[in-house]
Amino acid sequence: MTIPYLLGIDIGTSGCKVGLFTVDGELRCQASQAYETHYPEPGGVEQNPDDWWNAASTLIRRIIRETGIAPREIKAVGVDGQSGALVPVDQRGRPLIRAMTWLDRRTVRQCEALIGQIGFETLFSVSGNPVTPTYVTGKILWLKERKPEVYKETRMILQSNGYMVYRLTGRPSLDVSQGNGIHAFDIAACRWDEALAERIGIDPRVLPPIHECHEVVGEVTARAAEETGLAPGTPVVAGGLDAACATLGAGALHPGEVQEQGGQAGGMSIVMDWPIKNERLILSRHVVPGRWILQGGTVGGGSLNWLKRTFAGNEPDFFNAVEEEASRVKAGSDGLVFLPYMSGERSPIWDPDARGVFVGLDYSKTRGHIVRAIMEGCALALQHNLKTAEQSGVSIRTLHCVGGAANSRLWTQIKADVTGKLMKVPSSDSATTLGAAILAGLGIGLYRDAEEAVRRAVRIRREHRPDEANHALYRKIYGIYIETYERLKDMFPRMGW
Repeated sequence: MTIPYLLGIDIGTSGCKVGLFTVDGELRCQASQAYETHYPEPGGVEQNPDDWWNAASTLIRRIIRETGIAPREIKAVGVDGQSGALVPVDQRGRPLIRAMTWLDRRTVRQCEALIGQIGFETLFSVSGNPVTPTYVTGKILWLKERKPEVYKETRMILQSNGYMVYRLTGRPSLDVSQGNGIHAFDIAACRWDEALAERIGIDPRVLPPIHECHEVVGEVTARAAEETGLAPGTPVVAGGLDAACATLGAGALHPGEVQEQGGQAGGMSIVMDWPIKNERLILSRHVVPGRWILQGGTVGGGSLNWLKRTFAGNEPDFFNAVEEEASRVKAGSDGLVFLPYMSGERSPIWDPDARGVFVGLDYSKTRGHIVRAIMEGCALALQHNLKTAEQSGVSIRTLHCVGGAANSRLWTQIKADVTGKLMKVPSSDSATTLGAAILAGLGIGLYRDAEEAVRRAVRIRREHRPDEANHALYRKIYGIYIETYERLKDMFPRMGW
């Protein structure tokens, strides 16, 4: 008797990750591969969708080869992807340009013009999200204006995982959790508002069919099987937003449970049973039916990578070394505060001009102080998002921590102390691909529902409870953190010389 396996593919911000799981959530094999990001002009941040496909195909073949499993043992495939990526394809499904990613900032003018034309309230009432360059809507309008010949050839607007599902099955799709990228998506009803699409300037005919995240869109084609090593006819589900799949893979299903992700694109996702809207946060459908998630997205999670790249060179075991140094620094970093706005900032301030700032440097500060201040700054950014959500009446109970930062016991404890919440850490390096794989299992009936899937497949490795004394101190530091940004925000736009 063969063991049924499920495959999860993650199209992340910096690379692709593929994980092979048993139905009980055991990770049999996982592999990753980076791809190039292009910066064609100021504000432009692009990736080649074919690089996504080539990375995934290479990794799938590697996993099949290294594990020695028969392709037929992989019973279904799920794909998750980064949000806000525009992939216009022609009538044969070929990308017409490189994908404009969520980090692309070229569409500020189009977003502002759209708000002026239709009005913030109309757009927000339907989509539940503000119109900013992070989303796909402005990118479509930019494409129409700047590359009209490309828009004329466009037959379908896909997003990251939708493109991968198309390459696997030959069928276009949009899963409900990625619907929030386009402001003509009715976030409560989970359908296209075609009249609003036309008012925005989007031809409804280029909007793909909408699917539930666990719904089987199609089967692996003969050509895709040849390129990936998968068996022809393997079911492929619609998949979902990477943050939503990570939320499922972390075991956050019930209202008040939060997935917290520390990485290059960090943030949090609060599970709700109703779409509560907050213009300073990100609202999407959860990948779990009947649930929504209110998200906060930050960009400061890569600050330690920046520190290593800029100052550490080839220092061996850098992250373990600096964590040990930071652990010797007391809470509050002896008065050093860091604003982690290294690429502007997303929620809740939505300020593309914001910059990273250290306040409180003096000759007594060591590398350990700087590292701890970075960790605390990212935790304070998380708290800013949580506090913003609570102001809308959202209940927050526990945080489930995933991503690379969850491997750091110190960083996770700092987040517990700053937020005052219990932190649960599942298998931190595989939550996103596991969530995609769980969707695949749901789609073919290997799980009765999401409750059973999480019960079988998700395991909590450790917990961190807040230190009350440190939490009291961080409440004071949080006020300074907020005030520092407020005092500096008008100066940031003048610093672009």
